[in-house]
Amino acid sequence: MGEFELIQRHFQRSNQTPPGQVVLGIGDDCALLQPSPGHQLAISCDMLVEGRHFFADTDPAALGHKALAVNLSDLAAMGARPLGFTLALALPSAQDAWLSGFAQGLFALADLHACPLVGGDTTRGPLNLCITVFGELLPGQALRRSAAQPGDDLYLSGRTGEARLALALLQGTDWALQHTAPGALHRLRGRLERPEPRMALGRALASVAHAALDVSDGLAGDLGHILHASGVGADIHQALLPVAPDLQALPEALLLDCLLNGGDDYELLFTAAPSDRAAIEAAAQRSQTPVHRIGQISTTPGLRLHKATGQPVMLTPRGFDHFA
Repeated sequence: MGEFELIQRHFQRSNQTPPGQVVLGIGDDCALLQPSPGHQLAISCDMLVEGRHFFADTDPAALGHKALAVNLSDLAAMGARPLGFTLALALPSAQDAWLSGFAQGLFALADLHACPLVGGDTTRGPLNLCITVFGELLPGQALRRSAAQPGDDLYLSGRTGEARLALALLQGTDWALQHTAPGALHRLRGRLERPEPRMALGRALASVAHAALDVSDGLAGDLGHILHASGVGADIHQALLPVAPDLQALPEALLLDCLLNGGDDYELLFTAAPSDRAAIEAAAQRSQTPVHRIGQISTTPGLRLHKATGQPVMLTPRGFDHFA
């Protein structure tokens, strides 16, 4: 199967009518997108590399889902609506069954969020999935990292730590095997391999939240980006951190490491004024997304964890680093 047959068979969807914003899709040297009048473009790019971001035996449908999900999550963190995406795909070989599964997972999520594939590239090489996603939003409504204000409430959608525990179980790590019940990996694997971008919540927050980002490299490390960009500090209360059932048997140190430093959660971490608590609750209900108030933004520099007893513990924000 050659390159152009590969594209036509698996990625060119002749029965798909492009949304109004896609003037020209796959087939020319460039795609043409037309944002809604008065809107700004939001653009993000993420890459997944075999051996670095996923195991060689990962289900190709899950890879298709995740490759797009991590990009859509970036749009959600800005409060943007998707317009379309491009795919750059390096493959060791053109295996029809693998490509069919990958495309199925990719397009199932794309269709769910009305985000069509509008172009890209394929080549031979080590397995590498690179997606660039395009979205739109109104000027002044982007949820930027630099907009946190002292006194803001600090919120987290969903839960963190489950993807970290799933990874440890897949790696056969002793502590994970010792402290989790049988069947945990079956329940947790989807959190690692099929994260759900919080698109509806992100758009609902666009007019009410201050700062936001998606948690991809660990809650504490990613929160550090907001604190640095906004010139503020933060206090997290351990008692307010949501804990998944499969993590509850972990010793405290391991539990906190999963909750605060684990990656691949793709939840939204955001701040908002205390006077907007009712609006945040309404946004969570409209988007059918669980939201937890886990702390507050402070004028005092640094990140602190408040345990149930004792003095606050200073945290050093550290997330996943590709070059560490």
